[in-house]
Order: sequence, then structure tokens, then C-alpha cells
Amino acid sequence: MQPLKNELPRSDDVLFVFYDFETTQDTKFSENATEHIPILVCSQQLCTACEMQDDIEMDCVRCGKKRHSYYDDPVGNLLSYLCEPRPWRNKVVAIAHNAKAFDSQFILK
Repeated sequence: MQPLKNELPRSDDVLFVFYDFETTQDTKFSENATEHIPILVCSQQLCTACEMQDDIEMDCVRCGKKRHSYYDDPVGNLLSYLCEPRPWRNKVVAIAHNAKAFDSQFILK
């Protein structure tokens, strides 16, 4: 086992993914409460090769399609996408729109 290094990882081999869940509250959880069920997750990604591009619609030669939307099993599909092998990247950093109060709970379940 190697000792930890006290240095920041290189950002040129990191994929940054920003995501946001949309939910419904149609499912009754109890008499007075409903459950948030994810029905959609939208994500946007960037790497150091495309972070300065003005046109978000252009695909990146390195990280590919920048925008993704998942309707069927949004949590599972997002997690599968984040775990896909990418030979150029060393790390994926996923940042939720509202992680503190809402969006991270679906990943943690």
C-alpha cells in the first residue's frame, strides 16, 4: 500500500459531470407525506479539452456528448454512465445541482 500524497490530482484527466434530478410526489408514503420518485435526470459534462468552448451543443473530441437525459431508471442510468470506462480519465467528479438538501439522496439510496 502506497502512502497518500499531499497534492491535488491533475485536472487534465478528470471528467466533471453536473446533474439534476426531477421528481414526482404522487406516491403516498404515509397519511400525511408523499415520496419523491425520480423521473428524470439531466446531466452536463466537461473536461479540460472542452471547458472553454462556448457552444455547449458541440460534442467534445475527448469526453464526447456533453448533455445527457435519462427517463427510464434515471438513478441507475446515471450511475452506470458515471462508471463507464474512459481510457483518458483518471477520475469522475459528479456535482449535483442541490446536493446538500435533495439530489444526493437518490444516489445514496
